[in-house]
Amino acid sequence: MSVSHRRILRLLHHAAASAEELMDRARWQIRQKTGRDQARRIIAYRGYSDGEMVRLSGRVLGDHASGGPKDDDSWWDNLVNTWRRWESDEVPGAELTVRFGDQTQPVVSDEEGYYHAEFPLAGNANDTLQWLAASVSCTTQEGEIRATHEIVVPSQDASFGIISDLDDTVIHTGITSILLAAKLTFLENAKTRKPLEGVAKLYQVLQRAHAGTPVNPIFYISSSPWNLYELLVDFLRLNDVPPGPLLLRDVGLDHSKFVKEKGHGHKQEKALKLLDAYPHLPFVLIGDSGQEDPAIYAEVARLRPGRILAAYIRDIDPEISSSLDEVAGKAIELSAKCGVPMILARDSLAISEHARSIGLIPASAFPEVAAETAADKARPGAGEQAVRDAVQSLVGEEEDGVSEGD
Repeated sequence: MSVSHRRILRLLHHAAASAEELMDRARWQIRQKTGRDQARRIIAYRGYSDGEMVRLSGRVLGDHASGGPKDDDSWWDNLVNTWRRWESDEVPGAELTVRFGDQTQPVVSDEEGYYHAEFPLAGNANDTLQWLAASVSCTTQEGEIRATHEIVVPSQDASFGIISDLDDTVIHTGITSILLAAKLTFLENAKTRKPLEGVAKLYQVLQRAHAGTPVNPIFYISSSPWNLYELLVDFLRLNDVPPGPLLLRDVGLDHSKFVKEKGHGHKQEKALKLLDAYPHLPFVLIGDSGQEDPAIYAEVARLRPGRILAAYIRDIDPEISSSLDEVAGKAIELSAKCGVPMILARDSLAISEHARSIGLIPASAFPEVAAETAADKARPGAGEQAVRDAVQSLVGEEEDGVSEGD
């Protein structure tokens, strides 16, 4: 790229970032004048501890919670809730108090409403996966608002950690189909979205490994924006997928880069950060072939030699040979050079079979995954016909209002 082209891009970037700042400032002034600048809700993200420190993050918003998904939510309800998630009103400069045990820490939300806190954790050896809690509060003109952080603490008996993508790895999104992706994003909720077959049981057995109880921590890294955090947490809970911290992406412009966290590259950065937080714990990586997971995981294996036990890539188009398979094949070769098996897997059964073959899970776990996979396949899914049905529900039947004589 020529110097002149780079200069033009920098100017465009600066102009776009400045425009966003002006828009944010204008929105904030309007909210101040209309009394909508008050903190009304705290989203306390799940945190984690490496045995020495507890790390927490959250966000302060000026809108009230809409509540969880309902069985009878219509496409319109889902569309409105999606709009609310994307148009959430962040509250900058909110003064909060975070409490963990007998420790207290004051924090202030940044310009996007985010806050962060860290606490030392000592003498907390445990032989099972443990969840601790921290509280966060903020005093407003309407009273005090509170939220609770859940904090995962791996067992001292953990044999490995798990880092997993979400879209088309855990949740069926149909990301290769524009119509289906649009339907699932805007017209579905956490109750109507479908997990990939067998994924809940697969993750449960990986979390247990050879222990009788959950010992291995699971972390979810996704390119989905933080605005979808609550939807994703609801989805995992409703489908019995083991809980874990969600590390999502901050979308927007600033003067240092076009988006605050670029594309899928943030996955690599966050995966490396997790590996460094647990230097004595090896990891298993799970992703899909639809985005950049194979290349990212191969690079993680190269940058952290000896730390990755296996990388599993769900083949999103197993019935055909595509360019995605070629990309995955190159990543598999690179991963092999690092001594890490990377498997392009058709489904949860293939992943569990390989995990059993290298000793990650016991042989007795395979029938559990097989049974759930069969049960999940019998559940109604979201296919192209569902997209047509959703579109038809928006526009109405063509014959509606037409008399027999017309």
